[in-house]
Amino acid sequence: MWKRFTLLWSLVRGDARRLWFALRHPAAPVWLKVGTALIVLYVISPIDLIPDVLPVIGVVDDLILVPLAIRFLLDRLPPEIAAAAARGATARASMRRR
Repeated sequence: MWKRFTLLWSLVRGDARRLWFALRHPAAPVWLKVGTALIVLYVISPIDLIPDVLPVIGVVDDLILVPLAIRFLLDRLPPEIAAAAARGATARASMRRR
């Protein structure tokens, strides 16, 4: 079970890193910036799809919806921005490992 959580965390962390590099790309589309801002607003907003006061379900919806939204944005990137973001994210990750 912990292996699954570790795998999920590494995927989300990698996707978030790719999204960060895609946002910083000079040719980043406006919809990418708006979509990322909406994801951030959803995370920090007290209004959720399922309220956080519910013991487990309230937090689980954030843990599921946010990675899905990030992946949705990344899947719709133009190929040149996606490639540049992937190169930047892998270069940054390899520098941290040293």
